[in-house]
Amino acid sequence: MAQARPAEDLSAIVSYSGPDRTERLLAEARKEGGATLYSSATVGDMAAHLSAFERKYGLKVTLWRGDSEGIAQRAITEARSGRFAMDLVETSGGNLESMHREGLLQAVNAPIQADIIPQGIPQHRGYTATRLQIQANAFNTDLIKKADLPRTWSDLADPRWKGKLGIDLDDGDWFGTVIRSMNDPKGLDLFRKIITTNGMSLRKGHTLLANLTASGEVPLSIAIYEYKIQQMKLAGAPVDFFYLDPLVVHPVGIAIAKRAPHPYTATLFFDFILSEGQKIYLEQQAYPSNIKVKPLPQGIDLHFIDFAKALDEQNNWQKTFKEIFSSKPR
Repeated sequence: MAQARPAEDLSAIVSYSGPDRTERLLAEARKEGGATLYSSATVGDMAAHLSAFERKYGLKVTLWRGDSEGIAQRAITEARSGRFAMDLVETSGGNLESMHREGLLQAVNAPIQADIIPQGIPQHRGYTATRLQIQANAFNTDLIKKADLPRTWSDLADPRWKGKLGIDLDDGDWFGTVIRSMNDPKGLDLFRKIITTNGMSLRKGHTLLANLTASGEVPLSIAIYEYKIQQMKLAGAPVDFFYLDPLVVHPVGIAIAKRAPHPYTATLFFDFILSEGQKIYLEQQAYPSNIKVKPLPQGIDLHFIDFAKALDEQNNWQKTFKEIFSSKPR
């Protein structure tokens, strides 16, 4: 394994803004022999980025794939044992915030970040949004007509939705963002009414929930990732999505490890995924974070998850979420 660079050297590498930035990075990256990326993206989705990067620069980035929680745990465990294998990490903003607080991520001030939505870069600059997971709602088009869809959260309290609703069991940060954005003390009471009236199927994983919506086992799923429904719809699955105000946006980001053993390759890939890689996200039906590639949805109240606040309040919101959403219908 290559020797990790001192933090001050890495800061100079990632923040260099001269017109020859790419040429300098590439010249040094060719001496490194590749880099390692930890990512929670599906293997197929990330493979498209890695292949395009290798075709462009002749450099290989090796993928270690895990879920968001597993990636954070692995990175923290490795660092505490003095092992630094990770060059880059691409995963949910919440787990990136956790790794930032552990001192594992390098603050970056790169030219490409000027094209990223402001909400996609935290003040500490430890990570940068690559794509925006819009938490829309999905329905099975064979079982529910578009004209019959709810138009407000209150509509979900109608008894006709009994036994038809589902949500990921770890969506406490989504729930906290929704309740805060409603600015209404009755928001919690509304969701209690929805659950006690109609119940809620709690499932582990947004991809699983999307598949269950397509199969009809969960006719209407809440806070599902829009891009996954778009992918399934294009593949012929009987699913579609719809929005309810407020609409929560869950950024997924990329970060360079503070002790990256291959910093030049890591920085080059960081630039690539925030520029040319954004078009690949678009092809995958994901919302890119680069404002020059695709604008955000218009005419809908967007609320970005504040991951620092979400992490501070995580236990309380997850406890409240499970208490309310695990209630049995009347």
